[in-house]
Amino acid sequence: MKYDPFDPAFQRDPYPAYDQLRDHDPVHRHDDPPFWALSRFDDIWAAVRDAETFSSAQGLTFYPDEIGKLGLAPTMVMLDPPRHTALRRLISHGFTPRRTAALEDLLREFVRGNLDAMERKAASGEPVDLHRDYSSPLPTFALAHLLGVPEADRTLFDPWVSALTTLQDDGFDASSLSHGDAATSVAEMFGYFSDVVTARRDNPTDDLISALTRAEIEDERLTDWDILGFCFVMVAGGNDTTGNLISHAVTLLDENHAQRELLTANPDLIPNALLEFLRLEGSVQALGRTTTRPVTLHGTEIPAGEKVMMLYGAANRDEREFGPTAAELDITRRIPRHLGFATGVHFCIGSHLAKLQARIALEELYKKHPHIGVDLANAQRISSPFTRGWVSLPATGL
Repeated sequence: MKYDPFDPAFQRDPYPAYDQLRDHDPVHRHDDPPFWALSRFDDIWAAVRDAETFSSAQGLTFYPDEIGKLGLAPTMVMLDPPRHTALRRLISHGFTPRRTAALEDLLREFVRGNLDAMERKAASGEPVDLHRDYSSPLPTFALAHLLGVPEADRTLFDPWVSALTTLQDDGFDASSLSHGDAATSVAEMFGYFSDVVTARRDNPTDDLISALTRAEIEDERLTDWDILGFCFVMVAGGNDTTGNLISHAVTLLDENHAQRELLTANPDLIPNALLEFLRLEGSVQALGRTTTRPVTLHGTEIPAGEKVMMLYGAANRDEREFGPTAAELDITRRIPRHLGFATGVHFCIGSHLAKLQARIALEELYKKHPHIGVDLANAQRISSPFTRGWVSLPATGL
């Protein structure tokens, strides 16, 4: 299969094309739009850890001037050191693993409520959608709680999440938000959280935004835009990616019942299994960088100023890194390195939150329904050159 990120057939199953790239064209030139693509693990691992050479400051996709077209100041994920480093340190003071871990009981209660609702639907003969009814609502709930959105406003939050998820799936292409409900939703979200930031500076509470307004290192504090930009990144980049991790886990285990039986008999394997699920079916398949100098790899020179796509979905199945069973599911696999959460300065700041949610979701799901499956024949995937996941994933076996 030919690598064409816009081809629906490629988006349904990109892995044969990735195999071809890794083995025969590891520094691939794509003409329309013009960009380069790296597919081998070692090349991508080194590139994304070299922010001086492979810059994020021109955006994360192959679209030209994506930051300017958004009409927004760059967020943390579109900055390079040293500014990125300073901003990440400040945000990390508020968004701590301890704050995330404190959510466990609340998230578990929410998940159990969703399971009860799914069981009632199944008992009444209604179709149950694993992604829409179970996987996707969890990160939306978690983010709304973290950001201090009161229950009375949660109905407002859903369309905002949907709009920013669309933006992320389209690779931050502003044309997806240029008109209609999506544009209105994004404007509403920024207006809402602008007011929240102002209010929390005057009267802090126990939410994450309050913690970020108080974060300080060496007399530097986060600006209102820094905090708004972080909210943008968390909603756009951390919502559907987490839901898709959960849905992909169930899909992969339904395709390998021996691995599912191993996991249900040994729930302590779930944390390691999450890395394996991400490795095999990464929610983020590709992100871009821009070269600041000429780079030669495998005898091919990439000039300065060129967009380069890091094909994480290809790298995470590279036999050179993961051995001859790289394409197979093994929830006990030792995974010293992987790119499911990227690496280097842009390692996913929300990785601990994503893993917490996915662990709880799988623990509770398989405790009650160890043989749950999915109906792939009637499922619908996201259409995106950059992300991989589900619009709809009917459940079976409830």
